[in-house]
Amino acid sequence: MAEPEITTEQITAFRALIRTANRIVVFTGAGISTESGIPDFRGPNGIWKTQTPIDFSDFIASEDVRRESWRRKLSGDGMARAEPNAGHVAIARLVELGKVSHIITQNVDGLHQKSGVPDNQVIQLHGNANYASCLDCGRRYELTEVREIFSDNETVPYCSECSGIIKTATISFGQSMPVDEMERAHHATAACDLFIAIGSSLVVYPAAGFPRLAKQQGAGLVILNNQPTDLDPICDLVLPYQIGNTLTAVVD
Repeated sequence: MAEPEITTEQITAFRALIRTANRIVVFTGAGISTESGIPDFRGPNGIWKTQTPIDFSDFIASEDVRRESWRRKLSGDGMARAEPNAGHVAIARLVELGKVSHIITQNVDGLHQKSGVPDNQVIQLHGNANYASCLDCGRRYELTEVREIFSDNETVPYCSECSGIIKTATISFGQSMPVDEMERAHHATAACDLFIAIGSSLVVYPAAGFPRLAKQQGAGLVILNNQPTDLDPICDLVLPYQIGNTLTAVVD
Protein backbone atom coordinates (compact mmCIF):
# COMPACT_ATOMS: atom_id res chain seq x y z
CA MET A 1 0.00 0.00 0.00
CA ALA A 2 1.40 3.38 -1.04
CA GLU A 3 2.34 5.93 1.61
CA PRO A 4 -0.07 8.89 1.82
CA GLU A 5 1.38 12.11 0.43
CA ILE A 6 0.96 15.73 1.33
CA THR A 7 -1.85 17.47 -0.56
CA THR A 8 -1.53 20.60 -2.68
CA GLU A 9 -3.54 22.54 -0.09
CA GLN A 10 -1.22 21.41 2.70
CA ILE A 11 1.86 22.32 0.66
CA THR A 12 0.43 25.80 0.10
CA ALA A 13 -0.39 26.20 3.79
CA PHE A 14 3.05 25.00 4.92
CA ARG A 15 4.84 27.25 2.43
CA ALA A 16 2.81 30.23 3.61
CA LEU A 17 3.83 29.61 7.22
CA ILE A 18 7.50 29.37 6.20
CA ARG A 19 7.32 32.41 3.92
CA THR A 20 5.93 34.70 6.63
CA ALA A 21 8.30 33.45 9.34
CA ASN A 22 11.65 35.05 10.11
CA ARG A 23 13.00 32.87 12.94
CA ILE A 24 12.05 29.23 12.48
CA VAL A 25 13.14 26.57 14.96
CA VAL A 26 13.18 23.00 13.67
CA PHE A 27 12.95 20.23 16.27
CA THR A 28 13.91 16.73 15.10
CA GLY A 29 13.48 13.28 16.61
CA ALA A 30 14.39 9.75 15.57
CA GLY A 31 11.82 9.69 12.76
CA ILE A 32 13.93 11.82 10.44
CA SER A 33 16.95 9.55 10.81
CA THR A 34 15.11 6.28 10.27
CA GLU A 35 14.92 7.38 6.62
CA SER A 36 18.74 7.25 6.64
CA GLY A 37 18.65 3.66 7.91
CA ILE A 38 19.25 4.45 11.57
CA PRO A 39 16.79 2.49 13.76
CA ASP A 40 14.89 4.32 16.48
CA PHE A 41 14.96 3.31 20.13
CA ARG A 42 11.34 3.17 21.26
CA GLY A 43 9.49 1.95 18.16
CA PRO A 44 8.08 -1.56 17.58
CA ASN A 45 11.40 -2.60 16.04
CA GLY A 46 13.48 -0.24 18.13
CA ILE A 47 16.88 -1.01 19.60
CA TRP A 48 15.53 -1.19 23.14
CA LYS A 49 13.22 -4.06 22.22
CA THR A 50 16.23 -6.34 21.92
CA GLN A 51 18.91 -4.52 23.92
CA THR A 52 18.55 -3.23 27.47
CA PRO A 53 19.89 0.33 27.74
CA ILE A 54 22.87 0.85 30.01
CA ASP A 55 22.28 3.24 32.90
CA PHE A 56 24.85 5.98 33.43
CA SER A 57 25.40 5.02 37.09
CA ASP A 58 26.19 1.43 36.06
CA PHE A 59 28.58 2.68 33.37
CA ILE A 60 30.46 4.74 35.98
CA ALA A 61 30.49 2.01 38.62
CA SER A 62 31.67 -0.98 36.60
CA GLU A 63 34.49 -1.49 34.13
CA ASP A 64 32.69 -4.62 32.89
CA VAL A 65 29.64 -2.50 32.04
CA ARG A 66 31.87 0.02 30.27
CA ARG A 67 33.41 -2.83 28.31
CA GLU A 68 29.94 -4.02 27.25
CA SER A 69 28.99 -0.47 26.28
CA TRP A 70 32.04 -0.13 24.05
CA ARG A 71 31.48 -3.60 22.65
CA ARG A 72 27.99 -2.56 21.52
CA LYS A 73 29.18 0.74 20.11
CA LEU A 74 32.18 -0.57 18.19
CA SER A 75 30.83 -3.92 16.99
CA GLY A 76 28.70 -2.47 14.21
CA ASP A 77 28.47 1.30 14.14
CA GLY A 78 26.04 1.83 11.26
CA MET A 79 25.36 5.35 12.52
CA ALA A 80 28.83 6.48 11.48
CA ARG A 81 28.20 5.28 7.92
CA ALA A 82 24.74 6.86 7.59
CA GLU A 83 24.20 9.74 5.19
CA PRO A 84 21.73 12.64 5.36
CA ASN A 85 18.44 11.99 3.58
CA ALA A 86 16.08 14.28 1.71
CA GLY A 87 14.62 15.59 4.96
CA HIS A 88 18.01 16.67 6.29
CA VAL A 89 18.84 18.28 2.94
CA ALA A 90 15.56 20.25 2.88
CA ILE A 91 16.13 21.55 6.41
CA ALA A 92 19.71 22.52 5.51
CA ARG A 93 18.29 24.48 2.58
CA LEU A 94 16.00 26.44 4.92
CA VAL A 95 19.01 27.19 7.12
CA GLU A 96 20.96 28.36 4.06
CA LEU A 97 18.07 30.64 3.07
CA GLY A 98 18.22 32.28 6.50
CA LYS A 99 14.78 31.04 7.54
CA VAL A 100 15.89 28.67 10.31
CA SER A 101 17.73 30.11 13.29
CA HIS A 102 18.34 26.81 15.10
CA ILE A 103 17.78 23.08 14.86
CA ILE A 104 17.05 21.40 18.17
CA THR A 105 17.61 17.67 17.86
CA GLN A 106 17.12 14.64 20.06
CA ASN A 107 19.29 12.66 17.65
CA VAL A 108 22.96 11.85 18.25
CA ASP A 109 23.93 10.98 14.67
CA GLY A 110 25.32 14.35 13.54
CA LEU A 111 23.44 14.15 10.23
CA HIS A 112 22.30 17.78 10.36
CA GLN A 113 25.93 18.89 10.43
CA LYS A 114 26.76 16.34 7.75
CA SER A 115 24.07 17.89 5.54
CA GLY A 116 25.84 21.25 5.75
CA VAL A 117 24.24 22.98 8.74
CA PRO A 118 26.81 24.95 10.78
CA ASP A 119 27.53 23.30 14.10
CA ASN A 120 26.61 26.44 16.06
CA GLN A 121 23.06 26.29 14.72
CA VAL A 122 22.50 22.69 15.88
CA ILE A 123 21.46 22.21 19.51
CA GLN A 124 22.16 18.57 20.42
CA LEU A 125 20.05 17.77 23.48
CA HIS A 126 21.34 14.21 23.74
CA GLY A 127 24.88 14.79 22.54
CA ASN A 128 26.76 13.27 19.61
CA ALA A 129 27.66 9.60 19.17
CA ASN A 130 30.34 10.20 16.55
CA TYR A 131 33.08 10.95 19.05
CA ALA A 132 33.89 10.39 22.72
CA SER A 133 35.13 12.54 25.58
CA CYS A 134 36.65 12.23 29.03
CA LEU A 135 34.03 12.65 31.73
CA ASP A 136 36.57 14.40 33.99
CA CYS A 137 38.64 16.79 31.87
CA GLY A 138 36.48 16.88 28.74
CA ARG A 139 39.21 15.96 26.28
CA ARG A 140 37.75 14.80 22.96
CA TYR A 141 38.62 11.39 21.53
CA GLU A 142 37.83 10.22 18.02
CA LEU A 143 36.24 6.80 17.78
CA THR A 144 39.17 5.56 15.72
CA GLU A 145 41.39 6.17 18.78
CA VAL A 146 38.99 4.32 21.06
CA ARG A 147 38.64 1.46 18.59
CA GLU A 148 42.41 1.03 18.44
CA ILE A 149 42.61 0.79 22.24
CA PHE A 150 39.60 -1.53 22.53
CA SER A 151 40.82 -3.86 19.77
CA ASP A 152 43.62 -4.93 22.09
CA ASN A 153 41.71 -7.66 24.00
CA GLU A 154 38.73 -5.35 24.61
CA THR A 155 40.76 -2.94 26.70
CA VAL A 156 38.53 -0.29 28.24
CA PRO A 157 39.84 3.19 27.34
CA TYR A 158 40.89 5.77 29.92
CA CYS A 159 41.95 9.35 29.38
CA SER A 160 45.64 9.82 28.55
CA GLU A 161 45.59 13.25 30.23
CA CYS A 162 43.87 12.60 33.57
CA SER A 163 43.05 8.85 33.61
CA GLY A 164 39.34 9.68 33.66
CA ILE A 165 36.56 7.55 32.17
CA ILE A 166 36.01 7.95 28.44
CA LYS A 167 32.44 7.78 27.15
CA THR A 168 30.71 8.54 23.89
CA ALA A 169 29.64 12.19 23.91
CA THR A 170 25.99 11.28 24.38
CA ILE A 171 23.48 11.58 27.22
CA SER A 172 22.73 8.13 28.66
CA PHE A 173 19.90 6.85 30.84
CA GLY A 174 20.27 8.39 34.27
CA GLN A 175 22.64 11.12 33.08
CA SER A 176 21.69 14.76 33.57
CA MET A 177 20.59 16.73 30.53
CA PRO A 178 23.22 19.27 29.37
CA VAL A 179 22.40 22.59 31.04
CA ASP A 180 23.92 24.79 28.33
CA GLU A 181 22.14 23.04 25.50
CA MET A 182 18.80 23.10 27.32
CA GLU A 183 19.18 26.82 27.95
CA ARG A 184 20.07 27.46 24.30
CA ALA A 185 17.05 25.46 23.20
CA HIS A 186 14.77 27.37 25.57
CA HIS A 187 16.00 30.77 24.35
CA ALA A 188 15.78 29.77 20.67
CA THR A 189 12.23 28.45 21.15
CA ALA A 190 11.06 31.51 23.05
CA ALA A 191 12.37 33.76 20.25
CA CYS A 192 11.01 31.83 17.26
CA ASP A 193 7.94 32.72 15.22
CA LEU A 194 7.45 29.23 13.76
CA PHE A 195 8.28 25.90 15.40
CA ILE A 196 8.40 22.79 13.21
CA ALA A 197 8.53 19.45 15.07
CA ILE A 198 9.66 16.59 12.84
CA GLY A 199 9.83 12.85 13.46
CA SER A 200 9.21 12.95 17.19
CA SER A 201 6.45 11.37 19.27
CA LEU A 202 6.87 14.34 21.66
CA VAL A 203 6.64 12.17 24.77
CA VAL A 204 10.15 12.61 26.19
CA TYR A 205 10.35 15.57 28.55
CA PRO A 206 11.70 18.14 29.13
CA ALA A 207 12.57 18.28 25.42
CA ALA A 208 8.98 17.68 24.31
CA GLY A 209 7.94 20.80 26.19
CA PHE A 210 9.56 23.07 23.61
CA PRO A 211 6.73 22.90 21.03
CA ARG A 212 4.21 23.85 23.72
CA LEU A 213 6.44 26.73 24.85
CA ALA A 214 6.68 28.02 21.27
CA LYS A 215 2.90 28.00 20.91
CA GLN A 216 2.43 29.75 24.26
CA GLN A 217 4.84 32.46 23.08
CA GLY A 218 2.71 33.09 20.00
CA ALA A 219 4.65 31.11 17.39
CA GLY A 220 3.07 28.97 14.72
CA LEU A 221 3.36 25.21 15.26
CA VAL A 222 3.69 22.49 12.62
CA ILE A 223 4.07 18.78 13.42
CA LEU A 224 5.36 16.38 10.76
CA ASN A 225 5.20 12.85 12.17
CA ASN A 226 3.75 9.57 10.96
CA GLN A 227 1.90 8.98 14.23
CA PRO A 228 -0.43 11.29 16.20
CA THR A 229 1.01 13.26 19.12
CA ASP A 230 -0.60 14.79 22.20
CA LEU A 231 0.10 18.26 20.80
CA ASP A 232 -1.77 17.77 17.50
CA PRO A 233 -4.86 19.63 18.77
CA ILE A 234 -2.95 22.89 19.29
CA CYS A 235 -1.09 22.81 15.95
CA ASP A 236 -1.56 25.13 13.01
CA LEU A 237 -0.76 22.22 10.70
CA VAL A 238 -0.45 18.46 11.31
CA LEU A 239 1.24 16.39 8.59
CA PRO A 240 1.17 12.59 9.09
CA TYR A 241 3.47 11.83 6.16
CA GLN A 242 6.92 10.61 5.19
CA ILE A 243 9.42 13.28 6.15
CA GLY A 244 11.81 13.42 3.20
CA ASN A 245 9.15 13.52 0.49
CA THR A 246 7.05 16.04 2.39
CA LEU A 247 9.85 18.52 3.11
CA THR A 248 11.18 18.22 -0.45
CA ALA A 249 7.72 19.04 -1.82
CA VAL A 250 7.45 22.08 0.42
CA VAL A 251 10.98 23.48 0.12
CA ASP A 252 11.52 22.90 -3.62
